[in-house]
Amino acid sequence: MKKLFTNTSQIVTVNTNNKNYKRGPKELNNLDIIKDHSILIEDGIILDFISNSKLSKYSATEKIDLKNKVIMPGLVECHTHLTFLGSRANEFKLKLRGASYEEIALNGGGIISTVQKVRGASHEELLNDSIPKINRFIEQGVTTLEIKSGYGLSYYDEIKLLQVINTLKSQSKIEIVPTFLGAHTYPPEYKNDHKKYLQIICTELIPFIAKNKLAEFCDVFCEKTAFTYEDVEKIFSSAVEYGLKLKLHTEQFNNVGGLDSALKFGATSIDHLEVIKESDFDKLSQSKTAAVLLPGVSFFLDYDFAPARKLIDNNAIVALATDYNPGSSNISNISLVMGMAALKMKMTFEEIISAYTINSAFALNRSEKIGSIEIGKDADFAIMDTQDYNDIIYNLGTNLNVMTIKKGNIVYSKQGE
Repeated sequence: MKKLFTNTSQIVTVNTNNKNYKRGPKELNNLDIIKDHSILIEDGIILDFISNSKLSKYSATEKIDLKNKVIMPGLVECHTHLTFLGSRANEFKLKLRGASYEEIALNGGGIISTVQKVRGASHEELLNDSIPKINRFIEQGVTTLEIKSGYGLSYYDEIKLLQVINTLKSQSKIEIVPTFLGAHTYPPEYKNDHKKYLQIICTELIPFIAKNKLAEFCDVFCEKTAFTYEDVEKIFSSAVEYGLKLKLHTEQFNNVGGLDSALKFGATSIDHLEVIKESDFDKLSQSKTAAVLLPGVSFFLDYDFAPARKLIDNNAIVALATDYNPGSSNISNISLVMGMAALKMKMTFEEIISAYTINSAFALNRSEKIGSIEIGKDADFAIMDTQDYNDIIYNLGTNLNVMTIKKGNIVYSKQGE
C-alpha cells in the first residue's frame, strides 16, 4: 500500500548518503533540508521524494496532510532504565544538601533501593507501570526505544525484568530494544563475594538470556562503586561467546579502564564519558563505537557535563539520550535534554538533531533502517508543530511533536491533528 505525506514545511532528512552515521562538525551539521516535496512510502518503506509540482502524476491509497509542519526522522532514545518501581525523591533531597551519588550508594541508597522495590513486584505490576512511561516517549516522537534491565540483580529478578521488557516489546506500537544490565552494581548478598555474582552473570544469566533471546545487548556499569575493567572483560567475553552485542557505562565519575575495554571488544556504544581524558579523544575519533552522551545526568546530579564539543571536533560519533532512571536522571523530557546539550555542552541545533536520530540509531545498531529519511529506510517520522526545525531546540522543555509515525503508520496523534 502506498501513502503520500504531503504539505510539509521542511523535510529534515538528516541524509547520510548511505553512510548511516555522522561524525565531525561538517557531517553532524548537515541536515539536508528539503522543501516543496512530499514523501512517498510503500509498505512502511520510504520509496521516493516527490516534487509538489509533480504530485498529480502519482497515485496513493492514502494521503496524509501534514499542514505545513516539519517532518523529521523518528527520534531514537538509545539509553533508558525505564522499567522500575518507586520514587527516590528523598535521595534527590540528599543530593541537594551535598551528598554525592557515590555516598548515597555506599549507604544503601541508589540502585539498591530500587532493586528492593523491583524484587518485590510482580510481572504485571512492572508491566503496568512501564506502559505510560513508554507512551510519554512516543508522544515526543520516539519511534525506537532502548530499555535496560539492572534493577533485579539476581538470576530470577533479572530474567523477570527482561521478560517484562520483552512483553512491552511485543505489545508496543514502536520498537523496543532490550538490554541486559545485570552488571549494574553488586547486589547486597554478594557484597563480599564478587566472584560468585560474576559467575552467575557469565555462566548462568548470559547463556539463558542468549538462548531465549531476551536481550540484544549486554551492558556493564564500570565504576569504582560497581564493576572493574577486569570484571568488564570477563562479562564481555561471555557475552561475545553467546552472541550478545556490547554496551558500556564508563568514565562517569572516575577513569578506571572501562573505555579501553569497550574499544578492545568493539562495543556498539560507550555511554556517559563525563570525565573522559583529553588524551583519549583520539581513540574515539578512530573508532566506530558511538559515544552516547547523557546531559540529563549531569544536570540532575549537578556535576560536569561530557565534553561534547571536543568529542565532536575530534571526530567522535556522538549520540544523545535521556538516561531516564529513578536515581540519577529522573528526566524523560527530550526537549529539555536537547536544550541542555545546546546550553551546557555547546552543541549546535543541527548536531543535536543528528545525535538524537541517526547517531542514536547507530548506537543501537539500527542506522541502516532508521534514523534518517532516506530512500529504502523505514518510514519512521516525527511531525513537529512548527515551520522551522530551529524551533525544536529553541522551545526548550516544550514538546512540539504532534504526530509519531512508525513504518508509515500513525502511532500517536495529538488531539485535533
